Amino acid sequence: MSAHDSEEVRRHMDRLAADGIDVVRVTYPDLIGTDRARDVLLEELPRACEHGLAFCRAVYHTSPQGDVVPVSGGLDAGLPDICVRPDLDTLVPLPWEPGVAACLGEVVDPATGAPAPESPRDLLRSVLARCAEHGLRPVVGPELEYFLCEPDPSGGWRRYAPDPGVVYTAGLRADPDNHLLRTLRHVRDLKVGALSGNHEFDGGQIEINLVHSDAVSAADRSFRFKAAIKELARQEGRLATFMAKPFNDAGGSGFHLHLSCDDEEGRNTFDDPSGAYGLSATARHAVAGVLAHAPALAALLNPTVNSYKRFGPDTLAPWLIDWGLDNRSAMVRIPPERGTGARLELRLGDASANPYLAIAATTAAALLGVLAGEEPPAPLEGYGYDTARSAVLPQTLPAALDALEADTALTDLLGKGFTTSFLSYKRDEVERFHRHVTDWEFTEYAYHL
Repeated sequence: MSAHDSEEVRRHMDRLAADGIDVVRVTYPDLIGTDRARDVLLEELPRACEHGLAFCRAVYHTSPQGDVVPVSGGLDAGLPDICVRPDLDTLVPLPWEPGVAACLGEVVDPATGAPAPESPRDLLRSVLARCAEHGLRPVVGPELEYFLCEPDPSGGWRRYAPDPGVVYTAGLRADPDNHLLRTLRHVRDLKVGALSGNHEFDGGQIEINLVHSDAVSAADRSFRFKAAIKELARQEGRLATFMAKPFNDAGGSGFHLHLSCDDEEGRNTFDDPSGAYGLSATARHAVAGVLAHAPALAALLNPTVNSYKRFGPDTLAPWLIDWGLDNRSAMVRIPPERGTGARLELRLGDASANPYLAIAATTAAALLGVLAGEEPPAPLEGYGYDTARSAVLPQTLPAALDALEADTALTDLLGKGFTTSFLSYKRDEVERFHRHVTDWEFTEYAYHL
């Protein structure tokens, strides 16, 4: 909506006031998908909509430890502003925060009025605009897992309810404090399209599935869902983490994306009963595109040093570039549904991925595949992880970043400005990790050397 539509702003304010809300929290994602926000008193909402909220652009370049990474447009430009305006169409009361409603923020460069180059939401929109030029409207269904932790009396954090063997369960046996029930009801009321939830494979691991929708809505809802889960865990005195692999003795958390494309009339372009495997040429080309650009995709869907510790044989986390028909050991799985349910499931991503970047990169790779018009190889049969048959994904973040930089077709679609910022930010992360002395090193070497 227009920032100067004062009548519309007033209608929103009257509705919020009638609901007992006196604060609006304006949030937007940074480069790694963390929520940045400001609380605005309701009576100041017209000013925020007209003039925007000023933030330092270097928020996109700030590490989780609070260091400002020297990315172009930040420190070198004197730490200029970005401008964030409330998107009142996304307003929703926070079920666990009385008197507070939240909305997403639109981010622009105040000097030009154009979207900020690092804005993940705008990057996704730019990719979707390219898809629309070819009559494709991506539809995405997100699946996210997280670990719930509680304070360890000896210090640090330990897994909540760590009992093994409770995969795909619900109720007190796997969740003795009913965390999942409370959380599921809250995220339902947050209107992020929550469908269902259950205890996942490892102790303390939870999965909540979200409904499928257009790609921007799917990313918005995933972003808000992750922020809500972390906030709700804090209310319980716990820590919810979407870190890829937080514990040595447990598996990792995934961020699986179900992707299809509608045409301009809303028909699923991936379905074709007469096509190979019941899939249309568009679907098969999309699969081929995801496979072709998989090494570069890893940098955006597995974006941390820790991400690559999730991979490996018998982890059900894909580390080979392959696809299969209803085969969970493949990187790209084709679920058995056809018709309106025809889709691919990319199982590459881990839960630490920024939803906007993960969805933008996946749809970009699929579009490149459709434009190239190539067929994928034969699908995987049986249990996978045969390196003689399929290429191996990058096994470290530096290798994935190199693959992203080398994939000029993908980076051209994502934009050079974004790609340069992302690579600079992440290579700084790698450098800081390599300089840091870890607990493993001390345990391994200190006594003996």
